[in-house]
Amino acid sequence: MEQHGERFGMDVDGYDLILFDRGISGTKPFRERTNGMKIITLVDEGRLKELIVPELRDIGRNTFDTISVLDYMEKHNVIVTIQSLGNLQSIVEGKKNPLWTLVSSIMSSLYQMELENLKLRTHMGRQSYLMRGGKLGRKMGSNENVTTFMNKPKSQEIVSLLNRGKSVRDVCGRLGVSPNLVTKVRRILREWNDGDVTMVG
Repeated sequence: MEQHGERFGMDVDGYDLILFDRGISGTKPFRERTNGMKIITLVDEGRLKELIVPELRDIGRNTFDTISVLDYMEKHNVIVTIQSLGNLQSIVEGKKNPLWTLVSSIMSSLYQMELENLKLRTHMGRQSYLMRGGKLGRKMGSNENVTTFMNKPKSQEIVSLLNRGKSVRDVCGRLGVSPNLVTKVRRILREWNDGDVTMVG
């Protein structure tokens, strides 16, 4: 699958199924693309053995989405081939390609950098909130303070998706969390930054 299709259009006989994502924003998560959903269905049904894309960015434009899709394919024993990287394959002769592991590790590091940057900006937003007279800490009947809550990995994932403009419903579906949790995170962010959720994006 790719978004433009010139390369596959020149070699239609070499593939069992060709999917083009024309008119689809590259920033749209893989699982939300029409053909992305078709591919996921094929994987779930055990009908897809190899996924070939011209470039890694055709799978996902942000590190989180890309790693998520690659991990999903690996768990289902689907070979992923990247043409722009010399037809680099995730699995060679039944075993995970060591070079692929290196590429995945680099991407994982980039994702970790994103998370650290997210934490830093969350901290900055919290400090700004305090400077404006806001108060943090344990409330009566609360089991944890706001800082601890917002630093939880799940809260950080929610923040990341909210900053990408995702709705409460979308975030719940992606992360398997309750609407109440997402709403709570969004409310705290707005309190910290006078209603501007993007301050930690």
